[in-house]
Parts: sequence; structure tokens; C-alpha cells
Amino acid sequence: MELHDYIRVIRKRWRVIAAATLLVIAGAAAVTTMSPRVYEAQTQLFVSTSGGSDTTQLLQGSSFTQQRVKSYADVITSPVVLDQVIQQLGLKTDADSLAKNITATVPLDTVLIEVAVDDTDPQRAASIADALGKQFPKTVRSIEASSGQGTDASPVKVSVMRVPTVPTSPVSPKPVRNIGLGVVLGLLVGLGLALLRDLLDTSIKNDEDVAQVTGATVIGGIAWDSDAAKRPLIVQADPHSPRAEAFRALRTNLQFVDAANQPRSIVFTSSLPGEGKTTTTANLAITLAAAGSRVCVVEGDLRRPRMLDYMGMEGSVGLTNVLIGQADLGDVLQRFANTEVWVLGCGPIPPNPSELLGSTAMLEVVRQLEAKFDYVIIDAPPLLPVTDAAVLSTVTGGTVVVVGTGSTTREQLSRSIASIEAVNGRVLGMVLNKVPTKGADAYSYYRDGYASISDPERQLDLRSGSREPRETRDKDRSLT
Repeated sequence: MELHDYIRVIRKRWRVIAAATLLVIAGAAAVTTMSPRVYEAQTQLFVSTSGGSDTTQLLQGSSFTQQRVKSYADVITSPVVLDQVIQQLGLKTDADSLAKNITATVPLDTVLIEVAVDDTDPQRAASIADALGKQFPKTVRSIEASSGQGTDASPVKVSVMRVPTVPTSPVSPKPVRNIGLGVVLGLLVGLGLALLRDLLDTSIKNDEDVAQVTGATVIGGIAWDSDAAKRPLIVQADPHSPRAEAFRALRTNLQFVDAANQPRSIVFTSSLPGEGKTTTTANLAITLAAAGSRVCVVEGDLRRPRMLDYMGMEGSVGLTNVLIGQADLGDVLQRFANTEVWVLGCGPIPPNPSELLGSTAMLEVVRQLEAKFDYVIIDAPPLLPVTDAAVLSTVTGGTVVVVGTGSTTREQLSRSIASIEAVNGRVLGMVLNKVPTKGADAYSYYRDGYASISDPERQLDLRSGSREPRETRDKDRSLT
């Protein structure tokens, strides 16, 4: 993954990252709140040697003390010292348990011993540190005393340099540190979950995902519209909308697909139901007709036909009647509104759709329509549930696969392409439908609409047939 891929994941999965961060912060806050307050009392001990008047003796004594003081740090937490402290203070614990709350350290190249005592009771922590400061010198004198000369003969002297005081604020837990660590850990966990979810998400989101499956070109992208079900024929309902412009762009790209051997008949299909192949077919046909082409739309979905419902036309007689010889082709073609779009409906739903679509009669129908129209566009069923679209691809000039962004997976698209290639069908291109207009996966060329002029004075006067703005023509008349 490159940097822009990580940025895209963060933009798309920011809710996951935010949720994970807040959850970890909440956990850190809960642990901080529930953790007992621990106080620390400190004392400092100075270790020296007695005797020695010249420089040599002083140096030897200093070296001796530095060697000894490293061992004394371990002696402080030994039972020989702590048992006496427990007895003096009447503590209800043992030496091993108490040693876990005591830390003795020796700063580098010094003869100092810094002792820290942790306890949930600040007064008790100070009492233990004070008792250690009094008991440890006695223990050292006892250990270092010359044999038979008593404790006063010890060459090592331990002095208390810092008397412990009762701490006023706890050293643990540390809210600021814990919350800060929670933020960092939450962001890392959230980013990890976001990346994992993105890797597990195999749905088609953009051109790059399509390129991982097939070498076919993406010839169009149709924006997501929540009102698409209410306004399926968007090029008529709102001709200046970004979706309508997208169909015009699809028309242009389709006209330049293999310009030297441009197909006259094209199958439009998808991998699964609900990806928008029927609305794409209808809008494209109207757009092609608006550019001056004669177009025939064939309702090739003989299982769940929807085309005539979208276009508001009668469908009692249609393709199936022609295929079985009950009607002539010219008698069942219907003209859509006042356009050059002619529609061949499904007719009665047959029990054997695949056999009819793959028959010689269907091939003859396609050839007759190619002779009469500039474009023959067939709305076919999805590729994965049934084989109808694959069968139709063998009798037409090519197939365009409509891909529902975010709903179709790479594996499903791969199987769809394979089903067409298995019968030597020709894939002309892919159309991404339901493309988000906002967010990380949005197409950059979807904006508010370049041609959506709202000022009626700046629009074209279609009744007069002039392509000049009305205000320009009025000015010209005044000059004459």
C-alpha cells in the first residue's frame, strides 16, 4: 500500500478509528479511576569509611565504599533489615511482601543510596522509610564490625542525608500519562482495525479494483442517487444533473470503443441483481437518441423484466411472441415518447428463457434490428444467477458489465467475466454504478454540475431554436 492508500483508508474508516480510540481512552480512564492511589516516601543514605589521614588511605577508603555501597542496596530489602522494621512498626506483612514496595538505587559513581517506599497510606510509607533509615545503619555496623571488637569497630558509617516526609500527592496512577498512552494506543488499534477491515473488504470501489480483476476499460461512472428509484429516467427528469451528464459521458466513451469495428448490438448485464443495469440501459438509449442515433432497446430479461415498467409502456406482446413465431417484429416495436428510441418488450415470460435467447430465431431478430437501427441495446439478466446474458453475448457485438460500487466483490466480477469469456464473448467495458459522490471512494469529477445553470435568463431559448442566451439576442435587436 502507498501513502494515498493509507489516507483513503483513514478517510473512509475514520469512524472505526475514532471508536477504537474512544474505547481505549475509556478503558484507560476506567483503570486509572479504579486503581488504588499509591504514595511514595523517600530517604537518602550516605556511606563513608572511618579512619585514614593521608591521601592514599582516603582514596582506598573511597574505593572500598563504592564497592560496598552496591551490595548495600540489596541488603536494604533483605529480611535481616525488613524483619526489624516490621517488628518496630507492628506491620501485618512479611519481609518478602514488604520488599516489593521498596526500591533502593545507587547513583553512578556515588556513595549514596536512594530509598523509595511505596504504600497506599502516605503516613505508613513515611514511617517505613524513616524506620529503614534508622535500622539500616545498625545492620551495616553489625555486618562490618571486626571480629571480637563490637559494633563500634565497623570501618563503614551510614548516615541519613534526607529525612523522609509524608507525601501529599500520589505517584500512581498518573492520569495524564495513562490518557496519553490511551490516545496513542487507541489510534494504533483503530488504524490496525481500519486496515484489516479494508483488506477484508473485497467489494469493487473504484477503477483500481476493476483493474485487479480484468483488463477491460471502465467506460463510465454513474453517481449514487438516493432518488434513483423514484426517477429512473434521470436524463428526462433532470437533464442538467451530474447523473445525466455521466450518461452522456458514457455515450461518448461507448462510441469510441473499438471505433474501427464499432458494435451495433450490445448486451448490458451485471453480476448480481440490483446493480442498476436496467436503468443504465434505458438512460443510455435515450441519450444516444438525443445525439441523433436510432436506438432499439430490447427487454432481454425474460425472467424479471423491468424495462417497460420504467418507461411506462405496454408489455403484453413482445420478444417471446416473435421468437416463437406468434408475432412479426415490426408489429411489437413501440416508440418511446417523441424520441428515436424504439422498445421491444419481453412479452409473456417463457418457461425456457436460455433456450429462446440462444436460438437461431434470436440471432435472426438481432440481425434484423441491426439492419434497422444504429444501436441495439439488450437489457440482459445478471450473469451469476443465470446464463442468459452469456448466451446473448454470443449473438451480439459485445457486452458491457454494470458494476454496483460497494456491493459487487472482486471475486463475483471475476466469475462474471469468466462466464462471458468461456463462450468466447466480447467484453466492451465496465460501467461503475452507484459511485459515491462524497468520501474516500468518490470520483473526483463528480461535482455540483458544470452545466446546471439556474438563471432562466442565461438558459437557451429552446422554443426559438437559438443557441444564444436570451439577453444577448435582446441586445442585438435593440442595436438594429
